[in-house]
Amino acid sequence: MECQDSPSAKWWQLAFGIVCMAMIANLQYGWTLFVDPIDEKFHWGRTAIQFAFTIFVATETWLVPVEAWFVDRYGPQIVVCFGGVMIALAWLLDAYAESLPLLYLGAVVGGIGAGAVYGTCVGNALKWFPDRRGLAAGATAAGFGAGAALTVVPIAKMIAASGYQNAFFTFGLIQGGVVVALSFLLRKPSVAVPVKRKSLHLPQAQVDRTPSEAVRTPVFWVMYAMFVMVASGGLMTAAQIAPIAHDFKVADVPVSMLGLQMAALTFAISLDRIFDGFGRPFFGWVSDTIGRENTMFIAFGTAAAAVIALLLFGRNPIIFVIATAVYFGVFGEIYSLFPATCGDTFGSKFAASNAGLLYTAKGSAAFLVPFASMVSAAYGWSAVFGLIIGLNLAAAVLALFVLKPLRLRYLSAAEAPSTAQAQAVQLA
Repeated sequence: MECQDSPSAKWWQLAFGIVCMAMIANLQYGWTLFVDPIDEKFHWGRTAIQFAFTIFVATETWLVPVEAWFVDRYGPQIVVCFGGVMIALAWLLDAYAESLPLLYLGAVVGGIGAGAVYGTCVGNALKWFPDRRGLAAGATAAGFGAGAALTVVPIAKMIAASGYQNAFFTFGLIQGGVVVALSFLLRKPSVAVPVKRKSLHLPQAQVDRTPSEAVRTPVFWVMYAMFVMVASGGLMTAAQIAPIAHDFKVADVPVSMLGLQMAALTFAISLDRIFDGFGRPFFGWVSDTIGRENTMFIAFGTAAAAVIALLLFGRNPIIFVIATAVYFGVFGEIYSLFPATCGDTFGSKFAASNAGLLYTAKGSAAFLVPFASMVSAAYGWSAVFGLIIGLNLAAAVLALFVLKPLRLRYLSAAEAPSTAQAQAVQLA
Protein backbone atom coordinates (compact mmCIF):
# COMPACT_ATOMS: atom_id res chain seq x y z
CA MET A 1 0.00 0.00 0.00
CA GLU A 2 1.37 3.38 -0.95
CA CYS A 3 1.36 6.33 1.44
CA GLN A 4 2.12 10.00 1.12
CA ASP A 5 5.80 10.49 0.28
CA SER A 6 7.77 12.32 2.96
CA PRO A 7 10.69 14.58 1.97
CA SER A 8 13.18 11.98 3.23
CA ALA A 9 11.45 9.03 1.56
CA LYS A 10 13.44 9.23 -1.66
CA TRP A 11 16.76 9.13 0.21
CA TRP A 12 15.68 6.06 2.12
CA GLN A 13 14.62 4.42 -1.14
CA LEU A 14 18.03 5.21 -2.62
CA ALA A 15 19.79 3.74 0.43
CA PHE A 16 17.71 0.55 0.31
CA GLY A 17 18.53 0.15 -3.37
CA ILE A 18 22.26 0.60 -2.81
CA VAL A 19 22.30 -2.07 -0.07
CA CYS A 20 20.38 -4.48 -2.30
CA MET A 21 22.89 -3.89 -5.08
CA ALA A 22 25.78 -4.56 -2.67
CA MET A 23 24.17 -7.88 -1.77
CA ILE A 24 24.21 -9.10 -5.39
CA ALA A 25 27.73 -7.83 -6.16
CA ASN A 26 29.41 -11.05 -5.03
CA LEU A 27 27.57 -13.05 -7.65
CA GLN A 28 29.83 -11.32 -10.19
CA TYR A 29 32.86 -9.98 -8.35
CA GLY A 30 33.19 -12.71 -5.70
CA TRP A 31 32.89 -15.62 -8.11
CA THR A 32 36.62 -15.72 -8.81
CA LEU A 33 37.25 -16.88 -5.21
CA PHE A 34 35.36 -20.12 -5.82
CA VAL A 35 36.85 -21.20 -9.16
CA ASP A 36 40.03 -22.87 -7.94
CA PRO A 37 38.41 -24.57 -4.91
CA ILE A 38 35.72 -26.05 -7.17
CA ASP A 39 38.39 -27.25 -9.60
CA GLU A 40 40.43 -28.79 -6.79
CA LYS A 41 37.41 -30.82 -5.68
CA PHE A 42 36.00 -31.95 -9.03
CA HIS A 43 38.80 -31.32 -11.57
CA TRP A 44 36.40 -29.96 -14.17
CA GLY A 45 38.94 -27.44 -15.42
CA ARG A 46 38.90 -23.67 -15.10
CA THR A 47 37.44 -23.11 -18.56
CA ALA A 48 34.41 -25.31 -17.88
CA ILE A 49 33.86 -23.75 -14.46
CA GLN A 50 34.22 -20.20 -15.77
CA PHE A 51 31.56 -20.90 -18.37
CA ALA A 52 29.12 -20.64 -15.47
CA PHE A 53 30.23 -17.02 -15.07
CA THR A 54 29.54 -16.36 -18.76
CA ILE A 55 26.06 -17.84 -18.36
CA PHE A 56 25.45 -15.66 -15.31
CA VAL A 57 26.45 -12.42 -17.06
CA ALA A 58 24.36 -13.24 -20.14
CA THR A 59 21.29 -14.12 -18.09
CA GLU A 60 21.67 -11.14 -15.75
CA THR A 61 21.99 -8.71 -18.64
CA TRP A 62 19.51 -9.88 -21.22
CA LEU A 63 16.60 -10.58 -18.86
CA VAL A 64 16.66 -7.14 -17.20
CA PRO A 65 14.09 -5.70 -19.67
CA VAL A 66 11.64 -8.49 -18.84
CA GLU A 67 12.10 -8.04 -15.10
CA ALA A 68 11.88 -4.25 -15.44
CA TRP A 69 8.57 -4.66 -17.29
CA PHE A 70 7.15 -6.28 -14.16
CA VAL A 71 8.56 -3.44 -12.01
CA ASP A 72 6.81 -0.74 -14.03
CA ARG A 73 3.49 -2.56 -13.70
CA TYR A 74 3.56 -4.19 -10.26
CA GLY A 75 6.10 -2.09 -8.33
CA PRO A 76 9.55 -2.93 -6.97
CA GLN A 77 8.63 -5.00 -3.90
CA ILE A 78 7.54 -8.23 -5.56
CA VAL A 79 10.34 -8.20 -8.16
CA VAL A 80 13.14 -7.56 -5.63
CA CYS A 81 11.69 -10.14 -3.24
CA PHE A 82 11.71 -12.66 -6.09
CA GLY A 83 15.30 -11.65 -6.88
CA GLY A 84 16.38 -12.19 -3.28
CA VAL A 85 14.94 -15.69 -3.25
CA MET A 86 16.64 -16.49 -6.54
CA ILE A 87 20.12 -15.29 -5.54
CA ALA A 88 19.91 -17.31 -2.32
CA LEU A 89 18.75 -20.36 -4.27
CA ALA A 90 21.57 -19.89 -6.79
CA TRP A 91 24.34 -20.15 -4.20
CA LEU A 92 22.55 -23.02 -2.44
CA LEU A 93 22.58 -24.86 -5.76
CA ASP A 94 26.28 -24.05 -6.16
CA ALA A 95 26.96 -25.39 -2.66
CA TYR A 96 25.52 -28.79 -3.56
CA ALA A 97 26.45 -28.90 -7.25
CA GLU A 98 28.33 -32.11 -8.05
CA SER A 99 28.01 -31.77 -11.81
CA LEU A 100 28.61 -29.02 -14.32
CA PRO A 101 24.94 -28.90 -15.46
CA LEU A 102 23.86 -28.19 -11.88
CA LEU A 103 26.55 -25.49 -11.58
CA TYR A 104 25.29 -23.94 -14.81
CA LEU A 105 21.71 -24.09 -13.50
CA GLY A 106 22.87 -22.13 -10.47
CA ALA A 107 24.35 -19.53 -12.81
CA VAL A 108 21.03 -19.16 -14.66
CA VAL A 109 19.09 -18.82 -11.41
CA GLY A 110 21.62 -16.31 -10.06
CA GLY A 111 21.50 -14.30 -13.27
CA ILE A 112 17.72 -14.08 -13.12
CA GLY A 113 17.85 -12.96 -9.50
CA ALA A 114 20.66 -10.44 -9.97
CA GLY A 115 18.96 -8.95 -13.02
CA ALA A 116 15.71 -8.56 -11.09
CA VAL A 117 17.46 -6.65 -8.31
CA TYR A 118 19.73 -4.60 -10.60
CA GLY A 119 17.05 -3.49 -13.01
CA THR A 120 14.58 -2.69 -10.24
CA CYS A 121 16.94 -0.65 -8.07
CA VAL A 122 18.33 1.44 -10.94
CA GLY A 123 14.85 2.02 -12.39
CA ASN A 124 13.43 2.96 -8.99
CA ALA A 125 16.24 5.48 -8.43
CA LEU A 126 15.41 7.13 -11.75
CA LYS A 127 11.77 7.53 -10.71
CA TRP A 128 12.51 8.99 -7.27
CA PHE A 129 15.17 11.43 -8.51
CA PRO A 130 14.03 12.90 -11.85
CA ASP A 131 16.11 16.03 -11.22
CA ARG A 132 19.17 14.12 -9.96
CA ARG A 133 19.04 11.02 -12.08
CA GLY A 134 22.79 10.97 -12.70
CA LEU A 135 23.67 10.98 -9.01
CA ALA A 136 20.93 8.51 -8.08
CA ALA A 137 21.73 6.00 -10.84
CA GLY A 138 25.46 6.39 -10.17
CA ALA A 139 25.14 5.80 -6.43
CA THR A 140 22.94 2.75 -7.04
CA ALA A 141 25.34 1.31 -9.63
CA ALA A 142 28.24 1.98 -7.25
CA GLY A 143 26.63 -0.43 -4.80
CA PHE A 144 27.06 -3.15 -7.43
CA GLY A 145 30.49 -1.96 -8.58
CA ALA A 146 32.09 -1.75 -5.14
CA GLY A 147 29.70 -3.68 -2.90
CA ALA A 148 31.71 -6.89 -2.99
CA ALA A 149 34.58 -5.13 -1.18
CA LEU A 150 32.70 -5.56 2.10
CA THR A 151 32.42 -9.33 1.93
CA VAL A 152 35.27 -10.58 -0.25
CA VAL A 153 37.63 -10.99 2.71
CA PRO A 154 35.09 -12.80 4.94
CA ILE A 155 34.18 -15.12 2.08
CA ALA A 156 37.85 -15.89 1.35
CA LYS A 157 38.46 -16.63 5.04
CA MET A 158 35.43 -18.93 5.24
CA ILE A 159 36.53 -20.80 2.13
CA ALA A 160 39.97 -21.33 3.68
CA ALA A 161 38.56 -22.34 7.07
CA SER A 162 35.56 -24.51 6.22
CA GLY A 163 35.43 -24.97 2.46
CA TYR A 164 33.81 -23.24 -0.48
CA GLN A 165 30.53 -25.14 -0.11
CA ASN A 166 29.96 -23.74 3.37
CA ALA A 167 30.77 -20.25 2.07
CA PHE A 168 28.26 -20.64 -0.77
CA PHE A 169 25.58 -21.84 1.66
CA THR A 170 26.16 -19.25 4.39
CA PHE A 171 26.59 -16.16 2.23
CA GLY A 172 23.84 -17.26 -0.13
CA LEU A 173 21.38 -17.21 2.75
CA ILE A 174 22.75 -13.92 4.14
CA GLN A 175 22.70 -12.07 0.80
CA GLY A 176 19.32 -13.40 -0.23
CA GLY A 177 17.85 -12.77 3.23
CA VAL A 178 18.94 -9.14 3.29
CA VAL A 179 17.49 -8.51 -0.17
CA VAL A 180 14.17 -10.17 0.72
CA ALA A 181 13.93 -8.13 3.93
CA LEU A 182 14.67 -4.84 2.18
CA SER A 183 12.26 -5.63 -0.65
CA PHE A 184 9.32 -4.96 1.70
CA LEU A 185 10.64 -1.42 2.27
CA LEU A 186 10.99 -0.54 -1.41
CA ARG A 187 8.23 1.27 -3.24
CA LYS A 188 7.70 3.53 -6.20
CA PRO A 189 6.60 7.16 -5.70
CA SER A 190 2.89 7.39 -4.89
CA VAL A 191 2.68 10.32 -7.31
CA ALA A 192 5.04 11.51 -10.02
CA VAL A 193 7.99 13.34 -8.43
CA PRO A 194 8.14 16.85 -9.90
CA VAL A 195 11.27 17.88 -11.76
CA LYS A 196 13.05 20.92 -10.36
CA ARG A 197 14.46 22.56 -13.44
CA LYS A 198 17.63 24.00 -11.99
CA SER A 199 19.57 24.02 -15.23
CA LEU A 200 19.02 24.45 -18.94
CA HIS A 201 21.63 21.72 -19.41
CA LEU A 202 19.08 19.04 -18.43
CA PRO A 203 16.34 18.87 -21.06
CA GLN A 204 13.77 16.32 -19.93
CA ALA A 205 10.73 14.64 -21.41
CA GLN A 206 7.23 15.93 -20.73
CA VAL A 207 5.74 12.73 -22.16
CA ASP A 208 6.33 9.19 -20.86
CA ARG A 209 7.29 6.77 -23.62
CA THR A 210 6.65 3.04 -23.49
CA PRO A 211 9.51 0.64 -24.35
CA SER A 212 7.95 -0.07 -27.74
CA GLU A 213 7.90 3.66 -28.47
CA ALA A 214 11.45 4.20 -27.18
CA VAL A 215 13.02 1.52 -29.38
CA ARG A 216 11.46 3.09 -32.47
CA THR A 217 13.45 6.31 -32.00
CA PRO A 218 16.90 7.05 -33.46
CA VAL A 219 17.86 8.56 -30.08
CA PHE A 220 17.59 5.17 -28.38
CA TRP A 221 19.80 3.42 -30.92
CA VAL A 222 22.46 6.15 -30.90
CA MET A 223 22.67 5.71 -27.13
CA TYR A 224 22.72 1.94 -27.55
CA ALA A 225 25.59 2.09 -30.05
CA MET A 226 27.58 4.43 -27.78
CA PHE A 227 26.95 2.17 -24.79
CA VAL A 228 28.25 -0.83 -26.74
CA MET A 229 31.34 1.07 -27.91
CA VAL A 230 32.39 2.23 -24.45
CA ALA A 231 31.37 -0.93 -22.60
CA SER A 232 33.25 -3.19 -25.01
CA GLY A 233 36.47 -1.26 -24.41
CA GLY A 234 36.04 -1.50 -20.65
CA LEU A 235 35.20 -5.19 -20.70
CA MET A 236 38.17 -5.88 -22.98
CA THR A 237 40.50 -4.10 -20.56
CA ALA A 238 39.02 -5.72 -17.45
CA ALA A 239 39.31 -9.19 -18.96
CA GLN A 240 42.87 -8.66 -20.19
CA ILE A 241 44.51 -6.55 -17.48
CA ALA A 242 46.48 -9.44 -15.97
CA PRO A 243 47.85 -10.70 -19.33
CA ILE A 244 48.72 -7.10 -20.25
CA ALA A 245 50.61 -6.61 -16.98
CA HIS A 246 52.55 -9.83 -17.48
CA ASP A 247 53.40 -9.03 -21.09
CA PHE A 248 54.55 -5.54 -20.05
CA LYS A 249 56.75 -7.18 -17.38
CA VAL A 250 55.23 -5.07 -14.58
CA ALA A 251 52.85 -7.52 -12.89
CA ASP A 252 55.14 -8.43 -9.99
CA VAL A 253 57.15 -5.19 -9.78
CA PRO A 254 56.69 -3.53 -6.34
CA VAL A 255 55.01 -0.12 -6.46
CA SER A 256 54.96 2.34 -3.56
CA MET A 257 52.20 4.96 -3.56
CA LEU A 258 49.84 6.52 -1.05
CA GLY A 259 51.82 5.00 1.80
CA LEU A 260 51.26 1.49 0.45
CA GLN A 261 53.50 -0.99 -1.33
CA MET A 262 52.38 -3.97 -3.36
CA ALA A 263 52.88 -5.62 -6.72
CA ALA A 264 51.83 -3.42 -9.64
CA LEU A 265 49.07 -5.76 -10.82
CA THR A 266 47.57 -6.14 -7.35
CA PHE A 267 47.82 -2.39 -6.79
CA ALA A 268 46.18 -1.70 -10.13
CA ILE A 269 43.26 -4.06 -9.56
CA SER A 270 42.67 -2.63 -6.06
CA LEU A 271 42.66 0.98 -7.30
CA ASP A 272 40.51 0.03 -10.29
CA ARG A 273 37.71 -1.16 -7.96
CA ILE A 274 37.93 1.99 -5.83
CA PHE A 275 37.99 4.38 -8.78
CA ASP A 276 35.22 2.48 -10.55
CA GLY A 277 32.96 2.66 -7.50
CA PHE A 278 33.71 6.35 -6.92
CA GLY A 279 33.41 7.35 -10.57
CA ARG A 280 29.82 6.19 -11.02
CA PRO A 281 28.12 8.60 -8.58
CA PHE A 282 30.72 11.35 -9.19
CA PHE A 283 30.15 11.56 -12.94
CA GLY A 284 26.42 11.15 -12.38
CA TRP A 285 26.52 14.23 -10.14
CA VAL A 286 28.63 16.11 -12.68
CA SER A 287 26.12 15.28 -15.41
CA ASP A 288 23.30 16.65 -13.26
CA THR A 289 25.21 19.93 -13.23
CA ILE A 290 26.69 20.37 -16.71
CA GLY A 291 24.54 18.02 -18.80
CA ARG A 292 24.68 14.36 -19.82
CA GLU A 293 26.37 14.66 -23.21
CA ASN A 294 28.93 17.18 -22.00
CA THR A 295 29.92 14.77 -19.22
CA MET A 296 30.07 11.87 -21.66
CA PHE A 297 32.44 13.84 -23.88
CA ILE A 298 34.75 14.56 -20.94
CA ALA A 299 34.64 10.99 -19.58
CA PHE A 300 35.10 9.19 -22.88
CA GLY A 301 37.89 11.57 -23.90
CA THR A 302 39.65 11.00 -20.57
CA ALA A 303 39.33 7.23 -21.08
CA ALA A 304 41.00 7.52 -24.48
CA ALA A 305 43.81 9.62 -22.96
CA ALA A 306 44.35 7.04 -20.19
CA VAL A 307 44.70 4.21 -22.74
CA ILE A 308 47.09 6.31 -24.82
CA ALA A 309 49.22 6.76 -21.68
CA LEU A 310 49.05 3.02 -21.08
CA LEU A 311 50.10 2.31 -24.66
CA LEU A 312 53.05 4.73 -24.60
CA PHE A 313 54.27 4.46 -21.01
CA GLY A 314 52.55 1.39 -19.54
CA ARG A 315 55.81 -0.52 -19.11
CA ASN A 316 56.55 1.82 -16.24
CA PRO A 317 54.79 0.13 -13.28
CA ILE A 318 53.70 3.41 -11.66
CA ILE A 319 52.20 4.67 -14.94
CA PHE A 320 50.52 1.28 -15.40
CA VAL A 321 48.81 1.56 -12.01
CA ILE A 322 47.76 5.20 -12.46
CA ALA A 323 46.61 4.86 -16.07
CA THR A 324 44.43 1.82 -15.41
CA ALA A 325 42.93 3.46 -12.31
CA VAL A 326 42.03 6.59 -14.28
CA TYR A 327 40.58 4.50 -17.08
CA PHE A 328 38.26 2.51 -14.81
CA GLY A 329 37.37 5.68 -12.92
CA VAL A 330 35.78 7.05 -16.10
CA PHE A 331 34.57 3.72 -17.50
CA GLY A 332 32.05 2.86 -14.78
CA GLU A 333 30.13 6.09 -15.37
CA ILE A 334 28.33 4.51 -18.31
CA TYR A 335 26.19 2.71 -15.72
CA SER A 336 25.01 6.06 -14.37
CA LEU A 337 25.03 8.35 -17.42
CA PHE A 338 23.14 6.13 -19.84
CA PRO A 339 20.27 5.21 -17.47
CA ALA A 340 19.98 8.89 -16.48
CA THR A 341 19.94 10.02 -20.11
CA CYS A 342 17.38 7.36 -20.92
CA GLY A 343 15.12 8.57 -18.10
CA ASP A 344 15.51 12.18 -19.19
CA THR A 345 14.59 11.28 -22.76
CA PHE A 346 11.71 8.86 -22.33
CA GLY A 347 10.23 9.87 -18.95
CA SER A 348 9.79 8.33 -15.50
CA LYS A 349 6.74 6.07 -15.84
CA PHE A 350 8.53 3.36 -17.83
CA ALA A 351 12.05 4.29 -16.68
CA ALA A 352 12.88 0.80 -15.39
CA SER A 353 11.82 -0.93 -18.61
CA ASN A 354 13.53 1.56 -20.91
CA ALA A 355 16.76 1.58 -18.90
CA GLY A 356 16.65 -2.22 -18.84
CA LEU A 357 16.45 -2.36 -22.63
CA LEU A 358 19.41 -0.01 -22.89
CA TYR A 359 21.36 -2.10 -20.36
CA THR A 360 21.35 -5.05 -22.76
CA ALA A 361 24.10 -3.14 -24.58
CA LYS A 362 26.44 -4.54 -21.93
CA GLY A 363 25.53 -8.03 -23.10
CA SER A 364 26.13 -7.05 -26.71
CA ALA A 365 29.51 -5.55 -25.78
CA ALA A 366 30.54 -8.78 -24.04
CA PHE A 367 30.53 -10.59 -27.38
CA LEU A 368 33.35 -8.30 -28.54
CA VAL A 369 35.66 -9.32 -25.66
CA PRO A 370 36.90 -12.56 -27.32
CA PHE A 371 37.68 -10.45 -30.37
CA ALA A 372 40.27 -8.58 -28.29
CA SER A 373 42.10 -11.83 -27.59
CA MET A 374 42.21 -12.61 -31.30
CA VAL A 375 43.49 -9.14 -32.14
CA SER A 376 46.19 -9.25 -29.44
CA ALA A 377 47.38 -12.66 -30.60
CA ALA A 378 47.62 -11.51 -34.21
CA TYR A 379 48.78 -7.91 -33.89
CA GLY A 380 49.81 -7.31 -30.27
CA TRP A 381 48.41 -5.14 -27.50
CA SER A 382 48.99 -1.93 -29.42
CA ALA A 383 46.22 -2.96 -31.82
CA VAL A 384 43.83 -3.68 -28.94
CA PHE A 385 44.65 -0.34 -27.33
CA GLY A 386 44.16 1.40 -30.66
CA LEU A 387 40.71 -0.20 -30.94
CA ILE A 388 39.73 0.91 -27.43
CA ILE A 389 41.03 4.44 -28.04
CA GLY A 390 39.10 4.66 -31.30
CA LEU A 391 35.86 3.42 -29.74
CA ASN A 392 36.05 5.93 -26.88
CA LEU A 393 36.92 8.86 -29.13
CA ALA A 394 34.11 7.94 -31.51
CA ALA A 395 31.64 7.74 -28.61
CA ALA A 396 32.84 11.12 -27.30
CA VAL A 397 32.25 12.74 -30.70
CA LEU A 398 28.84 11.07 -31.02
CA ALA A 399 27.82 12.33 -27.59
CA LEU A 400 28.49 15.97 -28.30
CA PHE A 401 27.77 16.29 -32.01
CA VAL A 402 25.10 13.65 -32.67
CA LEU A 403 23.29 12.61 -29.49
CA LYS A 404 23.00 16.08 -27.96
CA PRO A 405 21.33 17.83 -30.91
CA LEU A 406 19.30 14.72 -31.72
CA ARG A 407 17.88 14.56 -28.20
CA LEU A 408 17.08 18.27 -28.18
CA ARG A 409 15.15 17.96 -31.45
CA TYR A 410 13.35 14.85 -30.23
CA LEU A 411 12.30 16.44 -26.93
CA SER A 412 11.24 19.68 -28.63
CA ALA A 413 9.12 17.80 -31.13
CA ALA A 414 7.55 15.68 -28.39
CA GLU A 415 6.82 18.69 -26.19
CA ALA A 416 5.15 20.78 -28.90
CA PRO A 417 1.91 18.72 -29.18
CA SER A 418 1.48 18.56 -25.39
CA THR A 419 1.99 22.32 -25.10
CA ALA A 420 -0.52 22.99 -27.86
CA GLN A 421 -3.03 20.66 -26.23
CA ALA A 422 -2.64 22.42 -22.87
CA GLN A 423 -3.22 25.81 -24.51
CA ALA A 424 -6.32 24.50 -26.26
CA VAL A 425 -7.73 23.27 -22.96
CA GLN A 426 -7.13 26.66 -21.36
CA LEU A 427 -8.90 28.45 -24.23
CA ALA A 428 -11.82 26.10 -24.07
